[in-house]
Amino acid sequence: MQAEQKLPERRSRKARRTRDALAGAAFELVLDRGLREVTVEEIAERADVDRRTFSRYFASKEDAVLDSVRGDGDRINDALRARPADEPPLTAYHRAVQDWLADPGTPAWHRRPRIYELLVLAEREPTLYAAFHHIRVDAQADSVAIVAERLGTDPLTDLRPAVTVAAGAGALLAAQAAWVRGDRPDELPRLVERAFGALSGELFTRPPAPAPHSTTSTTEGNGTP
Repeated sequence: MQAEQKLPERRSRKARRTRDALAGAAFELVLDRGLREVTVEEIAERADVDRRTFSRYFASKEDAVLDSVRGDGDRINDALRARPADEPPLTAYHRAVQDWLADPGTPAWHRRPRIYELLVLAEREPTLYAAFHHIRVDAQADSVAIVAERLGTDPLTDLRPAVTVAAGAGALLAAQAAWVRGDRPDELPRLVERAFGALSGELFTRPPAPAPHSTTSTTEGNGTP
C-alpha cells in the first residue's frame, strides 16, 4: 500500500519539475531574445521535452513566461486570510500586500531576479499584458471571496467585498505601472505606500480651489495702464 501511495507523489513531483523546467526555459529565452523571437518548440527543446508535453502544461508561451509570477496573487491572498479578523477590509488588503513585499521566505517582485524585466516587457507586448491581466483577475476573484468571508456576507448581493478588492488591487496596479516605467527596480514598496496613501487620504479631501486668474502681468507686459 505504501508503494502505491508513493507512486502518485512521485508523478506529482515529476510533473512539477517538468512544469518548472518549461516555465524557466520560457522565462530566460523570452527575456534574452524577446517574446516574438521565441517559439514554443524552442522552449520545449530547452526544457528537453516535446511540443505535446508543453501543451499539457501551458496554453501559450505567454502563460509559460508568466508562470513565475502566477503564485504572487496566491501569496497575497494567503496573507489576507491570515490578517486579524477585526481589521477593516481595505486595511487588511493593504497589510497583506505589505506582508507579501516583506516576506523573507519567498521574495516579492522587486527582490527576484529579472521579474522587473518581465513586467517591463509585459507593458510593451499586448499578448503578454493580456495574459498577465487574466492572472490578476483570477487572484482578485479569490480576494473578493476572502473579504466576503471576513465580512460574513454574500459577494453576489453585497458590493463591499468587490469594491474593497477593486480599490486595493487598483492601488497595487497603479504602483506596479509606475514601477515598471520608472527604471528603479527597488522602488516598488515605496510606490505601493504612495498608492495606498493616495487611496485612503488625499482622494477623500476636497481639492483646493483654483487660484483666481490674474491679468496683471499680461497687461503690464503689453504696456497697458
